[in-house]
Amino acid sequence: MSIIEIHDLADPALDVYERLTEAQRRNRREPEMGVFIAESAKVIRAALDAGCEPVSFLMTRRHLDGQGREFIGRRGDVPVYTGDEAVLEKLTGYPVNRGMLCAMRRPLPLTVEQVCAGARRLAVLEGVTDAANVGAVFRSAAALGMDGVLVTDTCCDPLNRRAVRVSMGTVLQVPWACVEDWPRGGLERLRAMGFLTAALALEENSLDIADPALASAERLALVLGTEGDGLAQRTIALCDRTVRIPMQNGVDSLNVAAAGAVAFWQLRVRGT
Repeated sequence: MSIIEIHDLADPALDVYERLTEAQRRNRREPEMGVFIAESAKVIRAALDAGCEPVSFLMTRRHLDGQGREFIGRRGDVPVYTGDEAVLEKLTGYPVNRGMLCAMRRPLPLTVEQVCAGARRLAVLEGVTDAANVGAVFRSAAALGMDGVLVTDTCCDPLNRRAVRVSMGTVLQVPWACVEDWPRGGLERLRAMGFLTAALALEENSLDIADPALASAERLALVLGTEGDGLAQRTIALCDRTVRIPMQNGVDSLNVAAAGAVAFWQLRVRGT
């Protein structure tokens, strides 16, 4: 085991945990060299089970003989940096509440076609920029029967540290890809693969989400928009259907993650 006590916070080997930006971790020019941060034992376990390659671990001393022992045993060839809670917080700039982090190689990106192959239900996120919302959508997608997720290039990276943590590791279980040439080109690709595209928006001429025509669709892509403004009008116009979740008590809309959960449950494939 390579357990390394942290004595120098400026050690370049620790850059990945704080001094690299999310964009630098992502490394678009060399995707195979990109990394992401998994936080908490549950998320690290999910990442390892998904085949992700760890680069290093960062954990408090008390976790060396606690939950961290599992991961040290699984990958004893990977360096484990350790110190007390105050040292880790000073390094990362935030409280490491779960006591451990792991820097991992990013999985190679999937194509839209790979994500769509065999899928009957997709979630498409347009411009969702809040990492917590992205993570929450992935968690709902995993729990409620979505076969994959597509994100536009204006979305928060699903492998952002916070998105991964909020998703409880499901971003490593649900297939996802970045869809380009959005909205027209991306929607045309989905339509060519047999998907009915449904924009979630509060429009006058929209279908109630309980409309049986939606649930009976063989392949359905649910398109959700950014926080606040929702979907762009151009996107709504280009989708096959516009769908609304009926509101009561004067509430005009739901948070995108909550709306996604409702839609995923209502329009899941049933009887299989």
